[in-house]
Amino acid sequence: MKPCKIKICGLSRFSDILAVNQAGPDYIGFVFAKSSRQVSADKARQLKSELDTRIKAVGVFVNAPLEEILYLTGQGNGREPVIDMIQLHGDEDSSYIRKLKDHTDLPVIKALRVRDTEQILRAQELPCEYLLLDTYTANAYGGAGAGFDWSMIPELTKPFFLAGGISTDNLVQAASYRPYCIDVSSGAETQGRKDRMRIAQLVAMVRTINEYNECKGA
Repeated sequence: MKPCKIKICGLSRFSDILAVNQAGPDYIGFVFAKSSRQVSADKARQLKSELDTRIKAVGVFVNAPLEEILYLTGQGNGREPVIDMIQLHGDEDSSYIRKLKDHTDLPVIKALRVRDTEQILRAQELPCEYLLLDTYTANAYGGAGAGFDWSMIPELTKPFFLAGGISTDNLVQAASYRPYCIDVSSGAETQGRKDRMRIAQLVAMVRTINEYNECKGA
């Protein structure tokens, strides 16, 4: 069993960057779509400049123009990239992803609002490097902080991020479904703001799970 990674999504303040630099997750997320956690390109660039270089920054987009995404990758503008990976959290289809990948080599994560097992299996055919399995919520593209029935997750050949209502209370259960990465946003917050202690606890839990699995040869 490969070690599970962890992503803390929705960073928007310099104190958030300090917290993740201390805790050391594998990934963080900047949300560029309309959200309470939304950041501008300029703000994300400032935050990224303070981010530990060992932590990869994921840009989260919802039905964004390709030009907006490519600007943040540094493609064609001669500036340092703001993001290291691209997360598509809207209605983007195979055609959209192919057009995007014609212009950038950055890995693409395609989010899926899960309704059933067959939907997840079909999504493996998308031309992306990773899937992200999130909770289906009517009239919303994510960020509801609620979980879904993880028993719907089939055996997958494509690595996936697991999101949706994950916190210290259910992280061990989430990891048992063998995601490539556990994706946490509201579970790392107190009263809508990132909480340094919660972030540290989440990262430490993932590291402990990985050490346990390594010891038992899982």
